[in-house]
Amino acid sequence: MEVEKQLEILKRGVKDLVSEEDLREALKRSVASGKPMKIKFGCDPSAPDIHLGHVVILRKLRAFQKLGHTVQFLIGDFTARIGDPSGRSATRPPLTEEQVRENAKTYQDQVFRVLIPEHTEVVFNNDWLGKLTPHDIVRLCSSHTVARMLERDDFSKRFKENVPIRIHEFLYPLFQGYDSIALENDVEIGGSDQLFNLLVGRTLQKDQGLNPQVAMTMPIIEGLDGVMKMSKSLGNYVGVAESPGEMFGKLMSIPDELITRYMLLLTDIPEEEINGVAMEIYYGASNPRDFKVRLAKEIIGFFHSAEAAEAAQREFEKIFSRRELPTDMETCSLSAEDISIVELVVRSGLSASKGEARRLIRQKAVELDGVILEDEMAVVHIRPGAVLKVGKRRFVRLDIC
Repeated sequence: MEVEKQLEILKRGVKDLVSEEDLREALKRSVASGKPMKIKFGCDPSAPDIHLGHVVILRKLRAFQKLGHTVQFLIGDFTARIGDPSGRSATRPPLTEEQVRENAKTYQDQVFRVLIPEHTEVVFNNDWLGKLTPHDIVRLCSSHTVARMLERDDFSKRFKENVPIRIHEFLYPLFQGYDSIALENDVEIGGSDQLFNLLVGRTLQKDQGLNPQVAMTMPIIEGLDGVMKMSKSLGNYVGVAESPGEMFGKLMSIPDELITRYMLLLTDIPEEEINGVAMEIYYGASNPRDFKVRLAKEIIGFFHSAEAAEAAQREFEKIFSRRELPTDMETCSLSAEDISIVELVVRSGLSASKGEARRLIRQKAVELDGVILEDEMAVVHIRPGAVLKVGKRRFVRLDIC
């Protein structure tokens, strides 16, 4: 594909691009030589579950792959033992070797739900960083000043607020930059909080006489609440390994303001069409719910299948439009007919703890056979076949053994 067309595809949804002209030149070199560009993406396997927030970058990597380029998927088994300080207000705890190995395996299993295996090289930075001598590390440190490091927003903020910055945290961007020397990549992609680290790699490559990498960042998307960034710890996420029904229900709950943003960053819907959707929502010409259905089916179709997306829509409409019970429900067997509400919610598997169960009850989020249970101290009598509902989408059929 001609350079300008590739450039148009690759710029979609990008937040930072340093620089567009360098990317154009790298594409020209690739076309002229017939060699694919090398696109680096590094991740420290600090959390094994991948959600749609991660998918924003993975989809951009896939876009490069579909144009014939190679993704260098770098697992930071060395740098994970330092802890990435990007976007952090405190020192990130390092991982153990056992945690790194386990998380790395889970990461690889999940990223290939998006990446194309035959256009992906999986590499581990301990292979070269682990071989650096103290002399090599001192020389690497000499490439940057403390003042330059404090230009980073997170470091600068912590310094001004007198929050400790450990010396080893300064090493993280330098080691990440050294990865770019070792891999001789043409482009490095990261979240918008990674721009400083990507530019360090660009500088270090240039110092080594290499073509400086293009630094490309993608936006960090808001979660289902529309406010905080998508995060498993905040509970506002959609996991890539979740069932079609769970995905559909969560995506139908997003604020209207996120519809076009998710469409741009998480689907292949053409930008002109997305602009049209934005206008229809703005002027109230269409029901935003219809666009959420389209969005949910696009995402579920990618991770599962079009048939699964259709089935998820039918099930959603059955539960939420017609107020019927789900087609399939898990069964929970209880040993006694009389049980406290809190214990019931925990034993059913619909709450991880008694504290969370009490919170759900206070929020009037717990129903038994359609009756809201409001007294967290109460004991209820269970009939075989009763249905317990927690929140909007979680149901369990109860039985007595």
